[in-house]
Amino acid sequence: MPGRLNLSVRAIGRGSGGRTSPAPRAPNLDAIPAGRGRPAYRALCAAGLVLFGAVSAAARPPNVIVIVSDDHGWADLACQGPRRDVRTPHLDALAADGVRFAKGYVSAPVCVPSRAGLVTGRYQTRFGIESNDDGPLPAAERTLGDRLRAAGYATGLVGKWHLAGSREATAALKRTPGAARDVIWGDNVGVTDANLPGRRGFDAYFCGAMRNFAASFDLAGRPLEGAPVLVRESRFRVEVQTDAALAYLRQQDPGTRPFFLYLAYFAPHVPLEAPEPWLARFAEVSDPVRRTGLAMIAAVDDGVGRLRSLLRERGWEKDTLLFFVGDNGAPTKPGMWDGSLNEPLVGEKGLLLDGGIRVPFLACWPGTLPAGRVYEHPVSSLDITATALGAAGVALRPEWKLDGVDLTPFLTGRRRGAPHDALFWRFRSQAAVLADPWKLIFVAPDRWQLFDRRDPAGETRDVAAQHPEVVARLRAKLEAWCAEQSPAGLPRRADAADAEYLDRHGPAAVTR
Repeated sequence: MPGRLNLSVRAIGRGSGGRTSPAPRAPNLDAIPAGRGRPAYRALCAAGLVLFGAVSAAARPPNVIVIVSDDHGWADLACQGPRRDVRTPHLDALAADGVRFAKGYVSAPVCVPSRAGLVTGRYQTRFGIESNDDGPLPAAERTLGDRLRAAGYATGLVGKWHLAGSREATAALKRTPGAARDVIWGDNVGVTDANLPGRRGFDAYFCGAMRNFAASFDLAGRPLEGAPVLVRESRFRVEVQTDAALAYLRQQDPGTRPFFLYLAYFAPHVPLEAPEPWLARFAEVSDPVRRTGLAMIAAVDDGVGRLRSLLRERGWEKDTLLFFVGDNGAPTKPGMWDGSLNEPLVGEKGLLLDGGIRVPFLACWPGTLPAGRVYEHPVSSLDITATALGAAGVALRPEWKLDGVDLTPFLTGRRRGAPHDALFWRFRSQAAVLADPWKLIFVAPDRWQLFDRRDPAGETRDVAAQHPEVVARLRAKLEAWCAEQSPAGLPRRADAADAEYLDRHGPAAVTR
């Protein structure tokens, strides 16, 4: 009888130094006596080698890239919107290679709270961030960068952070003679601050909206001594942010250590600017605001194309989970319009109507997520953190109290049904709950609106009077959720601007 063959397989993993363990040796078939047993041993060995390959692949978590556009309306993704003047070939290709979320939502209708929810995977109202005036991100909150870095990832951030807090930014700039401040958002540039990305989970960063950047590396990818260092760049901001992202990626070695890149473009947000060649692509568009906004979106689209080209050149594409998401809907108010559109959705930035919170939202992980799928269940930007951590093999601990869901099992068919029973929002004088097919919106002090998403009229027809039982059920859900937020409860203070905008965009008849 031949001796027993040991087919034990040792998984490849990263040790404390981030290096992979050596591969186990394959069994020596020549040492097995000839005869009828050898074919069986060969089959067993083949099975073992297949298992070994699966284990080694599973032991290498994917790189993660999250790309965020700014004030980018739902209509302005060519593969989903009704407009013919928008051209986004690289984003369309990303959707064709991955998943487009037809009902992709963010957790707030303006920048700061939306980004706070995205990077933590938690409703930002749980920790007191509800408007652009709130912040900084509380020290107790852990970002996706924090959690992936703890899992062995290299972590980098490029672009608009917007979570340092406006008061903190002003104080820090006063402490630093000659420090420059971003002309729009006052990001803390050129100052050491506990609220900048370097202290919030990111090893490397090129942080800022435009012109002035707080950086730990330059556009050649070289580390800067004494970071954060003020880097002044007068070039078109989308180009600068793309160049910084590529510089970061070129320094990575995911065979040794996977990477996470958070790339937050400051576009098509105002102030509008778009040099050639982008502006010339839309010569047929007569409205100068629309034309410039489309050109800025095209520049973001080109940036996505350049990043994906680098992934392909390096052989990293199949090993990278990539998300693209807008931070909120486009503003359409006079003087604030950035040229982007939300149609056919009702509403705009600052409202809990779909036009304010439903955004372009894509995910791609070739070979793992299905290609060309349009996913119809509602999902949230909160899900990005949970999905990235799940892909990285990080167990989602109950004490983290994440509100997002790992979408991978739902997208691959391992789990059926909807990822969420309901999604919730609270912003200024508004609160809302979405439990398909119904959406209930509250506006302080006493306005309730119910929308049936199956109705072609969408959020232009309030059906609260026709469905009081649905209003009661969803109101109880919303009140219970609001009781868990900080501060607790439904909004109490009326906001004239919210009421005016809702009257302008929403149903003509309002049920009180």
